[in-house]
Amino acid sequence: MSFKRLAVLATAVGSLAIVIVALFSPNSSLTQSLPFVHNAPINSISGLAGGDGPVLVVKVDDTPESHPQVGLEDADIVYIEQVEGGLTRLAAVFSSHIPEKVGPVRSARISDIDLFAQYGHVGFAFSGVQKRMRPVINSADLQDLGAENHSAKIFTNDVARTPPYAMVLRADLLMQFVGDNHVQLATSKNMGWNFGGAPTGGVAISSVHLAWPANSYDAHWSVQEGRWLLDHAHSPDVASSGIQLGPKTLVIQNVSITDSIYKDKVGGVTPFSATIGSGTGYILRDGKYFAATWSRPDAASGTTWKSSDGKEIPFAKGQIWVALTDKAPVFAPIAADAPSAKAK
Repeated sequence: MSFKRLAVLATAVGSLAIVIVALFSPNSSLTQSLPFVHNAPINSISGLAGGDGPVLVVKVDDTPESHPQVGLEDADIVYIEQVEGGLTRLAAVFSSHIPEKVGPVRSARISDIDLFAQYGHVGFAFSGVQKRMRPVINSADLQDLGAENHSAKIFTNDVARTPPYAMVLRADLLMQFVGDNHVQLATSKNMGWNFGGAPTGGVAISSVHLAWPANSYDAHWSVQEGRWLLDHAHSPDVASSGIQLGPKTLVIQNVSITDSIYKDKVGGVTPFSATIGSGTGYILRDGKYFAATWSRPDAASGTTWKSSDGKEIPFAKGQIWVALTDKAPVFAPIAADAPSAKAK
């Protein structure tokens, strides 16, 4: 083979490798710059390439023992929920792309029922549920895809982890089960927010601190990556893949958090986060925060976000994280000699 042909072949292989890396790194700036990604169908929840597909929600542990978590970088949206003892647990929503594995998987909570009713009849994957709450799960408009109904081939045990932080979902096999058994799940749809350029105004910040009674998150704006890089409990929130987690749009949703009638197995009272109704919050994108109000009139409705003058606040295309909290965030201003917060 001639040198010229070898050079052409090497270039082609290199280009293919770059494309493959980009496709499996949905938060990378390269992915966002590829023309066929921009022209591909986008997901209605996140604006990510991949189009609309069946919605799978997975409950994921969020204690230090559960880190590094698995598969969260592929979620369209991730909710941070307060649970017993002031700890947090995550609810990850997948639709544009279903990863091979997600975890560590943990049990359902009462706040999940109202929160995910807006998505329709979703597939709900969780490790179990307390006996008193079982009738609520059974009567809810969701498809119970919990570990109690599936084998250890789907809800696997990671021997490198310690129970109860060792259950990892084979999401690919679970969705194969869904397809093979003709289980009908809701398809992703518009959830009340839309995507577009950043609105005028806003306050430029370098980071924000979010706190719950027994956990915290910090989000630092990355000009280079054009997204908020997360710290969990003051340490970089790095997934098992080595990717630091972080959304394009970070939503801080102020909600009422009250005691429910449910308790965990050691007697801790389960809090209930009210996500139906209206309230205040913040939309963080492009290195700025925008004061906002949210509205969701009933369980079937999506959640809309508007500025004080009643105008919709568009989200940036890409992964979304939503912090459900009743504590005020602490914003860190841009230092005088710091570079602009404008996304690259």
